[in-house]
Amino acid sequence: MLPEVRPGRVLLVGAGPGAADLLTLRAARAVGEAQALLYDALVPQEILDMAPAHCLKIQTGKRAGRTSMAQATINRLMVRLARRGLDVVRLKGGDPSVFGRVGEEMDALRAAGIEAQVIPGVTAAAAAAAQFGFPLTHRGQARRVVLTTARLDQGGLAQDWRAAADPEATLAIYMGGAAAGAIRDQLLAAGRPATTPVLAVENAGRADARLFTGTLDGLAETVPSDLDGPVLIVVGEVAARAAVRAPALLTELAS
Repeated sequence: MLPEVRPGRVLLVGAGPGAADLLTLRAARAVGEAQALLYDALVPQEILDMAPAHCLKIQTGKRAGRTSMAQATINRLMVRLARRGLDVVRLKGGDPSVFGRVGEEMDALRAAGIEAQVIPGVTAAAAAAAQFGFPLTHRGQARRVVLTTARLDQGGLAQDWRAAADPEATLAIYMGGAAAGAIRDQLLAAGRPATTPVLAVENAGRADARLFTGTLDGLAETVPSDLDGPVLIVVGEVAARAAVRAPALLTELAS
């Protein structure tokens, strides 16, 4: 009679914005001990290299506008590997709880009786603010932060943007590069002033991050159409505080 295989566990780990030195100690330890690693396309090689040589590595995709593994397939794969007795790390860009579908994955693992834990990571909005020297909140300018995505539906933005017109809210829009024109139109229609400062950051938190600044009425022109990396758009008075270039020390640390 074959011995019963003890199920492994699954750690849903935030890889941060991409720089290995922005991983938390707990996240780095999880990757270093992983027996199976299911990782998103934006996770850089330097982080993947932290996994043991014998670790099974599977890319799941999960990059806006690119072919990705279906979420249901990822869920089944995590369960299957854990039931084989492997300790699995599901490695996601940024923080798993910020547009990382962590709720769906936790539900699937719990339903299958698999032990699962979340290890948080630095999200792109926080990384961009640190790298380019602007706050997400600021006394007298920004009392709240709204994190949202720019999901397009039949050519238009699918969500209601009226709450984002609050002049005391900093609006951080993930995956917004391709929708810059539609974002501008929706926010102007909702009452956000045309002169509101805006910025866009490509590859926030990495050594090759780029900053583009402007005002809301020119948002479509502020964001170049040929950007290949992930783009974060920030709308609000705090955007005017961004440095033209990332501080030298942060650039050095990210390289």
